[in-house]
Amino acid sequence: MVRMSDDPTRVQEFFSARAADWDARFPDDGPAYAAAVSALGLRPGGRVLDAGCGTGRALPALRAAVGPAGSVLGADLTPAMLAATVRAGRDGDGQLLLADVSRLPLRAGVLDAVFGAGLISHLPHPEENLRELARVVRPDGILALFHPIGRAALAARHGRQLTPDDLRSEPRLRPLLAGSGWRLTSYVDEDTRFLALAVRER
Repeated sequence: MVRMSDDPTRVQEFFSARAADWDARFPDDGPAYAAAVSALGLRPGGRVLDAGCGTGRALPALRAAVGPAGSVLGADLTPAMLAATVRAGRDGDGQLLLADVSRLPLRAGVLDAVFGAGLISHLPHPEENLRELARVVRPDGILALFHPIGRAALAARHGRQLTPDDLRSEPRLRPLLAGSGWRLTSYVDEDTRFLALAVRER
């Protein structure tokens, strides 16, 4: 799997080559995204970032959760992914940012929540990068780390075995989050979804 610890240009090339048919490869993920967004507990008028938003599949659900008075941002490193978001018409659900989530152009504490689908596997320096996400979220704000299938199912899809160094395993993720300003509050790893929720520590 490509990680952002690789040259960012390589990451962009990897996702650029797949952007045009990304949604077609995963056509049934919509309900899983909507369910994960609902777990954030967003309120009308809330402010949320989809970090590493890809083709923006979470943006409609995030917009529905915060309503017209809320703020939805979608940040991604790959221009082709953001272009695919626009082609899909999802740019109307949020403001798109061409940005590396390890260096967000946002003030401290401006967000209520961060949603990250498939994000953690692509972070170059996970503890530092999660700390950057914590920086832009208010105390008691929420982080959701999501994937529409669980760790075992994803490993099988890629023809590999789960290993102890998987960042998404609970024994690794809990202390990683704790060292980055987050407290893990919920952890689900099923065949049909992976969803870890954490609260921004005060």
